[in-house]
Amino acid sequence: MATEIHAEHVGSMLRQPWLLEARAAYRAGSSTEGDLRAAEDRAAGENIDIQRSAGITVFTDGEARRTNWMTGILESIGGMSQIETPAVTWHREDGGIPPEEETDFVMTAASSKVFQKDHLTAVEAAFMASRVPGQFKITMMSAAMGGMTWRPEVSEDAYPDPAELVADLVALQIAEIAELAGLGAHWVQLDSLSYNQVFDDEFRAATQNTLDPAVILDASVAADADIVRSVKDANPDLTVGMHICRGNNRSAYMAKGSYEPVAEKLFGTVPVDRFLLEYDTDRAGGFEPLRFVRPGAGVVLGLVSSKTPVLESQDELRRRIDEAARYVPLENLALSPQCGFASTSAGNVLTPDQQKRKLALVVDTAERVWG
Repeated sequence: MATEIHAEHVGSMLRQPWLLEARAAYRAGSSTEGDLRAAEDRAAGENIDIQRSAGITVFTDGEARRTNWMTGILESIGGMSQIETPAVTWHREDGGIPPEEETDFVMTAASSKVFQKDHLTAVEAAFMASRVPGQFKITMMSAAMGGMTWRPEVSEDAYPDPAELVADLVALQIAEIAELAGLGAHWVQLDSLSYNQVFDDEFRAATQNTLDPAVILDASVAADADIVRSVKDANPDLTVGMHICRGNNRSAYMAKGSYEPVAEKLFGTVPVDRFLLEYDTDRAGGFEPLRFVRPGAGVVLGLVSSKTPVLESQDELRRRIDEAARYVPLENLALSPQCGFASTSAGNVLTPDQQKRKLALVVDTAERVWG
C-alpha cells in the first residue's frame, strides 16, 4: 500500500493564531488544560480538513499539540532538565539570518534515568483514529538523536556513556510505537537529523560535537536500524518512514551538504519503507546518492519548499522526478514538501493559503506523474 502513495505531507502545519493564544493563556494560568485540549482538537481537525481538500490521503494532525517537532523527546520523556546550548546560526535562502529570538527554543539534557513521562503521541493517535476515515501518520523525533540530550556536566552520573542513554531512549521509542500501532496508527515517521552532523563539518563544529563523523554515522545508523527492525518485526503492516532535512525554523536552515557521506550505510541498511528527503534546493546536493537505496524502498522527494511562498514550476518538478528515476524506479518515488510548514510553533514565513497551494501542487503533480 505504501508504494501506491505518491503524494505525501511531511508533518507540521502552520499554527492557527487562536491556537497560539490558547497555549499562551494556559501557560499564564488564565485557562484550563481542558480549554487547551479543546483548542488543540479544533486545530488538528482543521488541519485534517486542509489536507483532505488539497488531496492528501495520509493525514497528520499538523503537530498542533506540539511546541516544536522535537517535543516527543524534549517534553514527553522524564529524567530531563532544561539546559543552555551552543548557538547555531540559522540561514535563509536570500542570505539573511533571522533574529535569534525567532529561532530560539528550549533544549533539555538527561539528568537522571529516562522514562516515558507523557504519552503525547498516543493522544495524537487516539484523536486521529477517531477523526480520520483513512490512513494517518504520527511523526516522531528519532531516538537515534538522543545523543544530543547528553551533556557531561548534567548526564554523567546517570549515564557515564552516552550510548547507554541512546539505548534507553531507543527502547522507550520502540514501546511507544507499539502503543501507537495498538491505537490504529498505520504509518510512523522518524525524523532523524543526526546525519547533518556527518555531511556538514561547519554545522558539527557549531554544535561543539567533537566526535568523528564516522562514529556519529555508525551510531546513528545502528540506532535507527534497531528501532525500525524491532517495530517491523512486531508490526509488519506498519509503514515506517524516515525524514531527513537540514533544519526548518522560521523559513531558515541550519545545515547543508549532499547525502553522499551517509548514503551507503543509511540508505542501504536501515530498513524503512520510505525515505522522505529534502531536495528543494542544491543545498542537499544531487540525486546520485539514491543509487544506494535498498531495492524496494520508497523515496519521497522533498522538491516543494515549505520555506518560501513561491510556487514551484510543475514542469521543473516533473523534470527533477525524471532525473531521480535514473537511480530509483519511478514507481518507488513520491513527492512532498521538503519539510513541514511549522517545525516550531512560530511557523515558516508564508500564509495558510500559500501552504494549501503547496500541498495541492504536490497532489496535482503526483497525479500527473503517477496517475
